Amino acid sequence: MIIDCHGHYTTAPEPLQLFREAQIKAFKEGKALPELPHISDDQIRESIEQNQMRLLKERGLDMTIFSPRASAMAHHIGNEAVSKQWTSACNELIARVVELYPETFIGVCQLPQFPGVPIKNSIEELERSVNDLGFVGCNLNPDPSGGHWTSKPLTDPSWYPLYEKMVELDVPAMIHVSGSCNPNFHATGAHYMNADTTAFMQLLEGNLFKDFPDLRFIIPHGGGAVPYHWGRYRGLADMMKQPPLNEHLMKNVYFDTCVYHQPGIDLLFEVIELENILFGSEMVGAVRGIDSETGFYFDDTKRYVDNLGLSPEDRTKIYSGNARRVYPRLDKILKGMGL
Repeated sequence: MIIDCHGHYTTAPEPLQLFREAQIKAFKEGKALPELPHISDDQIRESIEQNQMRLLKERGLDMTIFSPRASAMAHHIGNEAVSKQWTSACNELIARVVELYPETFIGVCQLPQFPGVPIKNSIEELERSVNDLGFVGCNLNPDPSGGHWTSKPLTDPSWYPLYEKMVELDVPAMIHVSGSCNPNFHATGAHYMNADTTAFMQLLEGNLFKDFPDLRFIIPHGGGAVPYHWGRYRGLADMMKQPPLNEHLMKNVYFDTCVYHQPGIDLLFEVIELENILFGSEMVGAVRGIDSETGFYFDDTKRYVDNLGLSPEDRTKIYSGNARRVYPRLDKILKGMGL
């Protein structure tokens, strides 16, 4: 079985985007927020079957851990009420996708974050998503300001209420920023990579996992710059009198394979322990084109992993075993399916 740990509903039906535009317009004009328009099952089917489902079959994948479009979370827009309404709508649409295709998609929720609002205000939506919608994790934005980094580091106690609930529910978080409103940082080309690297460094500086030994984070996009500069982070840990990285962080931190060329995947697997890597593609996501050098889609990451020549045991770990270990609720659901 091949599980893609990193998929977003980037092809959601048009009424969702029209609702978002109406919602933002109403907020700016001081009017009541609009209701989400009806989206039919057929509209969802069309948006999924012509896109994610088609590509999953073409690439030989079985299941995607699916969440709302990351760049559209836009936690910096509006106010907390706007974020809550938008988040609820996006999560419920993911739940409908899972209901229609339970053997292919499993849900991960967006959180209703907003700059300056305590993270504890997001707990209710996390509980609803896990307990009522059957989701297996969440996406956590370390910078809801959209590129201005006004939040405390992830190791700050202000984040602890959410971590306590994550541990209680036994769900991990993918650390994933959203769109950038800072013109210095292109969203997918700079802001995402910056955030992945920044989150890892924040965790390195702190001692979060002493307080939460069962907390689990997935840092996407291959861990940003971290694998490429592994020696730098090992050296910094030593200078800061922190334990070696494998003891300090890597029992709780995982990277995905959303790296879009063979040398990058080769480096990831050479540097990072295999137990800390989850297969992912971010499909359909940041880079949608075909690589002129290979003739294949950039985000067809299975091709790169297949080229590594892993043993059958290691392939199973990368393609499903690690995801099932990091997402215990997913493992339980799959076992209930006889998988």
